[in-house]
Amino acid sequence: MLAREGEHVAKGDGFVAIRDINPQADVHLLVLPERHVDTFRDVSAFTPDESSRMLAFIADTARQAGLEDYRVIVNAGAGAGQTVFHLHWHILGWTGGDAPGMVGV
Repeated sequence: MLAREGEHVAKGDGFVAIRDINPQADVHLLVLPERHVDTFRDVSAFTPDESSRMLAFIADTARQAGLEDYRVIVNAGAGAGQTVFHLHWHILGWTGGDAPGMVGV
């Protein structure tokens, strides 16, 4: 199971964060639910409480990684770039200032 792999940098009630094996930023973490959900399209599988805890865990993980400004990305489906079919969020942060090429996306 994907949520058991990698170096856990944070663990919460039903969620884990690991380092991305192919980082696209100075800090690139993946936040995953421990239970399997294929894609963001299936996010309704979470109860309102789980959804709330999930979003709080993403924000807490970014803060614990020392990030003040960062991006949170989820790819939903192969056409959007999803290559791992276990729901996950990318947290990307840069230590040297602004994200490269980011003006107002």
